Amino acid sequence: MLGVVLAGGKGKRFGDDKLFFRIDGKPLVQHAVERLQSASFIDEVVLVASPDNTRKLRGLGPEVIVDELTIGPIGGVYTALSLGDAFVAAGDMPMIVPEFVDYLIREFGRRGKIVCVPRWSNGYLEPLHAAYSEKFRDFLEKQIKRGDYSLNGAISSADVHYVDIEELPEGWRESFFNVNQKSDLRKLTG
Repeated sequence: MLGVVLAGGKGKRFGDDKLFFRIDGKPLVQHAVERLQSASFIDEVVLVASPDNTRKLRGLGPEVIVDELTIGPIGGVYTALSLGDAFVAAGDMPMIVPEFVDYLIREFGRRGKIVCVPRWSNGYLEPLHAAYSEKFRDFLEKQIKRGDYSLNGAISSADVHYVDIEELPEGWRESFFNVNQKSDLRKLTG
């Protein structure tokens, strides 16, 4: 399966371009790429980037696909699914657990649904740590044409397999950690 790292955000809460903030000598986004590359069921990793980030991301190694829609995560997922089925993660998720990615991809294949997404017991979804069928692109397109850019809304209208997070190994939850503010970096740098 294709691994996709969304790298289009502007990092407003962070204060500057967080994807290129260096942790252990590497840009933050590189950590997400390498973690996805370590998953057994990921064949290739690509970056889906805003036009603003494309040039800077090209030097990291993976192919860079431009999200011309620039309407947030829904546009990034829509762009990614033009390449086929994909596991999608955010570029600000440096602690992705490869075993968890493999588990979700296995569940995606086993369940035969067009989306396999982790869900907390309070109903909160983790749509930027999920497996999507290229068929889901049709749902996204309809939603985008209506001017509704809610990825969660599109997911709720589709044939989805929800993975209950609280029933999984607790260590896998670190996969959802994302960097929104500079204070979040403390978790990474000790």
